[in-house]
Amino acid sequence: MLAEGLDTLIRALAEDGFQVVGPTIDQQAIVYGEIKATSDLPRGWTDLQEAGTYRLQRREDEAYFGYVVGSHSWKKYLFPPVTLVASADLGENGWRMQTPEPDPVKYAFLGVRACELAAIRIQDQVFLGGPFVDPTYEARRSRAFIVAVNCTQAAPTCFCTSMNTGPRCDSDFDLALTETSSGFLIEIGTDAGQVIAALLPVRPANSTEIDQAEIARQRAADQITRRLDTDGLRDLLMNNLRHPHWEEIAQRCLSCTNCTMVCPTCFCSSVSEVPDLTGEHVDRERHWDSCFNLDFSNMNGSPTRNSISSRYRQWMTHKLATWHDQFGSSGCVGCGRCITWCPVGIDLTREVVALRDTTGNDLSRLSDSNAESAEANR
Repeated sequence: MLAEGLDTLIRALAEDGFQVVGPTIDQQAIVYGEIKATSDLPRGWTDLQEAGTYRLQRREDEAYFGYVVGSHSWKKYLFPPVTLVASADLGENGWRMQTPEPDPVKYAFLGVRACELAAIRIQDQVFLGGPFVDPTYEARRSRAFIVAVNCTQAAPTCFCTSMNTGPRCDSDFDLALTETSSGFLIEIGTDAGQVIAALLPVRPANSTEIDQAEIARQRAADQITRRLDTDGLRDLLMNNLRHPHWEEIAQRCLSCTNCTMVCPTCFCSSVSEVPDLTGEHVDRERHWDSCFNLDFSNMNGSPTRNSISSRYRQWMTHKLATWHDQFGSSGCVGCGRCITWCPVGIDLTREVVALRDTTGNDLSRLSDSNAESAEANR
């Protein structure tokens, strides 16, 4: 498909009742927002990322998807930052509670990368895989249409190859695009994707175009140099809950919550009651929260994790270790957002290396206090 076909794709999705959301530029960053046409896309722009560093730069070409990932993730559309859970009104017969109907909007996500597909799979397990299904997530997820885009370049903060989540999109999409100098190669993943593809100006790809797409995808894989050694990682972390390195990290960590806010899999939330000025109407709202917030672990009138070291340890051990116990996979997809958007550039891959270097092969030290520490860390 030629680049001009992107407008046809966006129009076809809109005509099918979808609100198309995808990458756009706002406040000097690539973020996700509503897309009306290809003119809204960050054509000709890329993002330069390092630990604690992000900025936009013009590309030498006019690629539509020649960037990596910004601070936004698709979770804000499936698991909104603020959700109305219920409302109550005071009447003559007392309080009457109401549960809102699910938001009827249908989203079409344009530009979902492989690591983000993996993140959506993880959140599917969190919100849909257990005995209690989240109705807001279920309603939004069941109606979502996903147009994935294979990465053709990577940032120094990417480590998806270590987590087996990319950079190639291999499943869980309706359509997948690979951008080349001559246009887009399209892969169809579902029957719904086939219906939309039939409306596009496409033809079968020839061998040259297929080779071009493969070269473009391989270029991204070759650019990934950051690594996270996951071999024995769960035991490394859980057997060293009182390692002094946690205190060293705490000297740098601001406990600002940035890493959890930009993470595409973090799902911590809190619920609050929000009354109006009359006192006769109350909204119950769920909002994103973070294990880095002091009050998040508040029990019996005081926090159980009152130090930054304990809160960072909770985040990292949950993400890379106990997530396996809960959901059968890692909670990290290797997108690198937590590294880029940490104000002081803390890099969890380097912190794992530091723990390995200072523990050697003795992963059983402090074993007499492991059970007690593990319980306190949850």
